[in-house]
Amino acid sequence: MAVWPVLIFRVRKSRTYVLYEREGRGSEAGVLVREGPGVRVSLGRLGVTEEGAEVVEAASPDSEGKEDAAALGGYQQELKRTLGSFQVFAISFAFISVAVGIFSTYDDVLQNAGPVGIWLWVVATVGQVLVALVVAQLAGRIPLSGSSYQWASRLADPKVGWGFGWLSFCYLAIAVVAVDNALASQAFMPLAGIRPDEDTARVITLVILLVQAVVVVASTRLVSLINTAAVGLELALVVVVALLLAIVVAVTGRGAAGNLVSRGVTEHAPHYFDVGGGLMIAMIMGLATLVGFDSAANLAEEAKDPFRSVPRAIVGSVLAAGVLGIVFLICLTVAIEDIPRVTASESPVAAIMRERLGPPMERVLLAAVAIAFFGAGTVVMTACSRMVFAMSRDGRFPAHRLMRRVSPRTQTPVPATVLILVVGLVLMIALPGAALLKLITASTILPAIIYGATIVLYLAVRRRLDRRKGAFDLGRFELPVAVCALLWTLVSLFVLVSPAEALVPVLIVVGLLVVGGLFFVGLLLFNRPALETEPGDVSVFEH
Repeated sequence: MAVWPVLIFRVRKSRTYVLYEREGRGSEAGVLVREGPGVRVSLGRLGVTEEGAEVVEAASPDSEGKEDAAALGGYQQELKRTLGSFQVFAISFAFISVAVGIFSTYDDVLQNAGPVGIWLWVVATVGQVLVALVVAQLAGRIPLSGSSYQWASRLADPKVGWGFGWLSFCYLAIAVVAVDNALASQAFMPLAGIRPDEDTARVITLVILLVQAVVVVASTRLVSLINTAAVGLELALVVVVALLLAIVVAVTGRGAAGNLVSRGVTEHAPHYFDVGGGLMIAMIMGLATLVGFDSAANLAEEAKDPFRSVPRAIVGSVLAAGVLGIVFLICLTVAIEDIPRVTASESPVAAIMRERLGPPMERVLLAAVAIAFFGAGTVVMTACSRMVFAMSRDGRFPAHRLMRRVSPRTQTPVPATVLILVVGLVLMIALPGAALLKLITASTILPAIIYGATIVLYLAVRRRLDRRKGAFDLGRFELPVAVCALLWTLVSLFVLVSPAEALVPVLIVVGLLVVGGLFFVGLLLFNRPALETEPGDVSVFEH
């Protein structure tokens, strides 16, 4: 179904009518009631227009397939479209960050499942690709900032959409702190020769948060340039290190292919195959790393041709990360000469690099990982600020009148970005070490919940979604893929909550839901219209 704005005209200062033409349906007018930077819309027939209408904008229908996503959503275009196809891909890939994920969790695999646990990465890759395919189906139809929040609001109900948005905000706000704290303690401090110290790591984390906030506020293009450079460096690092390790092992004969099936220090561990046991815990490496691919959808209003570039970025980033990740893991694992010694080290990846390639290469690795960490943290902060902005322009976020403001100079949501900085500062200053660790662990549970809910949404509304020519579409495979993806998210959620150590993180997630529920009740009592009306012509995205 083709649809495009043909004419926009004003009747009074408070109202603007948008004339749409659709194939086989003639013309319709949408009444846009302005409310700050955003607008709210209810459709009416063209015949209800009033006399004295003043034409304020015209558009031709020759741009089929390239309509402005924000216009289709009923919003004014406020964010600047600067992201090309590779830049959109780089956003999702940077959020996933193979080097960062493996660097941070490889020790957990060795300690709980042994080297053989790396093969669970393949299982996680297959499952997350299925999820990404479903997410891409929605991203290719409703390319608006706020991703799952927008999809649920428009295709289900604004109240349901609010729940998606709150969960996503909580996850992204915590993830920023998690990434930057890991950057400080695991990459920057060892690289700078600073001895391990929690207070020092927190101070460095605060500085990193501030620098990232300045970058995100300054320009989306600057974020993209930094992120593209970080992704390019990370890709080169993973490929080059994997090749060097393979060559060294082949030349020296030090290392063993048998490591790939070894249980290492867990050889005689009890409960290894139990629910919540060592083998199951090793799955968390893939589940904690191969997430965030939907961040490209969160910046859809800043992407060029988002109907094509965003879905391709979502799926392509997971596939690329999955393939590169398993190659890197195989080379690392085969290169281990003394499994117990490497397992006992603070950073097994750095230890393997130091033993096989020498201390200089270890420092190169730390420098590259630090840059990858910084790029990932910047992307997470950017995605979180767009989520806050998207909810605020609909009046569904605390202090929404402030949070929806966009700088006319930089065309970025400044207050929303500053909020993420403030949340990070509060978490770093107020939470003791153990509580902060539990909070970060809780952030691995939230994506599974969000993805599962998104798949349920897709299964419920898929028959009503428009098939856009040239956009991403699974065709007849959409139902089996979605069902398999849903089953996978249930399995992954079970894996994440079943270990005994997950009790406190689960309680933290429940607490975040309770806090959000209190604000939701406040909206129902004092601003109910915000949860009962939806900007834009929802039928644009349906048959």
